[in-house]
Order: sequence, then C-alpha cells, then structure tokens
Amino acid sequence: MTDATGGAVLRGAVDLSALRNRPQAAAPAQAPGSLPLVFDATDESFPQVLELSRRVPVVVDLWAEWCGPCRQLSPVLEKVVTELAGRLVLAKVDVDANPQLQQAFRAQSIPMVVALVAGQPVPLFTGAVPEQQVREVFAQLLQVAAQNGVTGTVGEADADADAEAEPELPPLHAEAYAAIEAGDYDRAIAAYRSALAENPRDEEAKAGLGQVTLLARVAELDPVAARAAAAEAPLDPQAQFAVADLDVSGGHVDDAFDRLLDLFQALPTDERAPVRERLLELFGLVGDADPRVVRARGRLASLLF
Repeated sequence: MTDATGGAVLRGAVDLSALRNRPQAAAPAQAPGSLPLVFDATDESFPQVLELSRRVPVVVDLWAEWCGPCRQLSPVLEKVVTELAGRLVLAKVDVDANPQLQQAFRAQSIPMVVALVAGQPVPLFTGAVPEQQVREVFAQLLQVAAQNGVTGTVGEADADADAEAEPELPPLHAEAYAAIEAGDYDRAIAAYRSALAENPRDEEAKAGLGQVTLLARVAELDPVAARAAAAEAPLDPQAQFAVADLDVSGGHVDDAFDRLLDLFQALPTDERAPVRERLLELFGLVGDADPRVVRARGRLASLLF
C-alpha cells in the first residue's frame, strides 16, 4: 500500500470531483445493509459508489476482460472481501467499458486496485499480488477507514443470495480457475485444453487458455532483464515477444502491438511468420472488436500487401 495509509488524513492520488458531481443514474431503492459485497461499477453509477464509501470502505478493482493478471487477482479480491463479512465492499470497474473512470484513476496499468474512504481515493496496489498481501493491505485499509470514521458494514444476506444465483462453473473451468489462483498455470492450461477437446466451440475456454498461456509466459520473465535483452537485440523475435507479453499483461496493449509490428516490418519476408502468429494470438486475446486490435490489424494488412 502507498503512504496514503500512513495516517488519518487521506491523500488520494486522483481527483474524483467530476465523477462525484455527475447527475446520478436512477437506481432501485435498497434497504440499509442489504447491498451485495461485490458488484460492478460504471461511469454512470460511480456517484453512488462514492456515497457508499462514506459508510463502508469500497475497494475498486480496475480490470479488463483481456487482462490475464486481472483474472488471477479478481478471485482473490472477491474471496478476501467476502471473508471480511461486510466490513469492505468490492466495486469492479471494466476499464474498457468505463473510460472516464480509467482516466480519473489514471489507470496506466491493470489490474489496479484502489480504495474509497469517505469519498476520497486511497491507492493500494497495481498488478496481481499474493493473497496474503491482499489480506495485509485490506487490514491496513480498515485501520485508515476507522481513523476517518468510516466503520459501517453491509449485510451478508443479499451477497449470499447473489452467490447462490451465480451459475456453477463447468468442472474443467472450475479446475482451471483454482489452478490459476494457486499459480499452477500448467494445470490450468491442461484443464482448458481438456474443455476444448470436449467442446471445440467453448469460447470461454478459448479465452481462458489464451490468458493463462500469457500468464505462464510472463511468470517466467524478469522484466528488467527482458527489456534489456530486447533493447540489445531489436531484431530478435523471442526477445521482442517477451517484452510484448509484459506490455499486454500490464495493460500497455498499443505498445505491445507497435513493438511487434515494427519488428515485422524490419525483418526479411521469410522470417516474418512467427511475428505474425504472435500478433494474431495477442489480437485474439485482446478481442477482435477492440479498437486497438482494429488499428493494429490495419497496419499489419498494409505491411502484408
């Protein structure tokens, strides 16, 4: 956690005043203490989240569908928040669908986790961190909240009902999620491959396989060494692939695509195939409809033809 937790005075790194003052979208009335522990937040609903933070600390998880580390971290956040039984709530923000919140929180890299206490932001951490570290950070957050008079809770009943309403994951998907949470990426990859062998049209398994494959590659990298190697060997595909993986996993998608497209352009025609294959893999991971993919596909097409 940053030094924002060092005392009772909150020193948020971002200015949320514009979001706070936006007209609030209508929402169904809810009795006090009946809010769920985990919920989605949007640009439109965020004023209500700020108001909620005056009663109970709100942890904000900034994530995206294409982000492998986000898929690793989110189940950990949900687990710890649920175990705290209403002393914290978790607001999940899809940065691709909510660009104003991404800008307000200055989310240059995801997953990014911040908290709101009495309407003020408290930076927590960036990137996937171990469960024990999440517990320690949340314990500090509760202390900061208490120092600022935010000691309310929300009820567990609705959260339990929501959890029961969630569709049960297919067994192989559940196995993959458990393996990812444990850091066993090989087992997760095997589970997703088995799911695809049973149903080749399983889009969730395809997406999961791509994400956990990226996670496995990144887990083996030393970021500093990888970037140094790429700088020393600008035409070495493997060196450039490593940094592109780091960039995608950290949310710097355009940087990853530009790096590989520059490499594709610089290589002789007969050496380009592996670069094109890696680009196509990353396009699928981010999503064909993503504007960054559309832009990169256009440049790739111009280089091919």
